[in-house]
Formats: sequence, structure tokens, C-alpha cells
Amino acid sequence: MKRHQIRLEYIFRASPAILVQFLTTPDCLVRWFCDKVDINGDVFTYHWEEDSDEAIMLAEVDDEALRFFWESLHEEGEYLEFRITEAPITNETIMTITDFCDANEARDQQRYWDTQMEQLKLACGG
Repeated sequence: MKRHQIRLEYIFRASPAILVQFLTTPDCLVRWFCDKVDINGDVFTYHWEEDSDEAIMLAEVDDEALRFFWESLHEEGEYLEFRITEAPITNETIMTITDFCDANEARDQQRYWDTQMEQLKLACGG
């Protein structure tokens, strides 16, 4: 089955710099994403209860975008990207997530990210 790209947008009151911190530092990641994380250079090892997975940070653009490749994914060209922009008129921070999933999992994947973003909003104050 062909995998599909999904793109989701979330609005935050927190600054882009704070959101990047919550995506890249262990103390912040455990507040909304995983139980534990080990970071060694560009390799992030995430732990959830009995499971773990590694992601390699492929790209980082200062307070704008982070792109990861999951070691458990073997589909060429797939990645997880967090792109952060500011709306010029409202000064809101917009996070756009690009992810990949099977076509029949798109709704579940969106619900997953909706839940995670609610947790992130609570953790970062906005």
C-alpha cells in the first residue's frame, strides 16, 4: 500500500524559539512527547514505557524547521517535519507538521498529532 503525506497546522501563543526548545531538549520533550529521550549529536532515541525508537535529525533551520528520519521507517523519502512560522498580522505562531502514514491510518494519525499538540500547548504555555 502506498504511503501518504499528511500536513497538519496548529496555532500556538508560544514563540518559535520556545517551540524549538520543546522539540529539541530532553527536559522539554518528556513533558509532552515521550517518557525519556537520549540525544547524541543528531540522533534522538525516544523511549515510551517498554518501546523505543531512534530518529535522526536531517535538517534544522534556526527556529523555523526541524526534519527527522525515523530509523524504524524504511520508506525512502519519508520524514517527520516541524515547520514553525509567525503570522505577520496576528503574531500567532503556526506549527505545520508533515508526516507519512498508510491511507487507512490518516484519521488516526491526525488524532494522534491533535492529542500531542494539546499536550505541547499545555507544556509550553500556549
